Amino acid sequence: MKHQDVQQLKAELAQFTGTTRYYRINNKTLLTDGTHHLAERAGAYWLMILFSSYLLELDCKEWFTVLKLDAAGATAKVSIEDGNDNVLATQEIEFTDFPFSSISLYGCWDGEHWVLMLPSEY
Repeated sequence: MKHQDVQQLKAELAQFTGTTRYYRINNKTLLTDGTHHLAERAGAYWLMILFSSYLLELDCKEWFTVLKLDAAGATAKVSIEDGNDNVLATQEIEFTDFPFSSISLYGCWDGEHWVLMLPSEY
């Protein structure tokens, strides 16, 4: 993505403060308007699937989780935490063209599904 496109995407994501619709990515995980927009515009469905996969695999006992992605060049590190800085899982990403050097996403359990959202949508 060009620098101006990255800045435009940041501005677009800042507008999401709730959701009007949920988008299913599997039988136990939903995206909000904001995470769906991020996945569409940044080609980041892989990140949503990665987050979802860990949440389902961990059989997480937490109702709130945080995914943190930190990129350095074409590589990145993803960690999933419990919201209190306790790391539940990490993964090294060998190659990514993700447009941001860092991002945090929230995963909240609604009793039936994991809902992946932007922090501004919480």
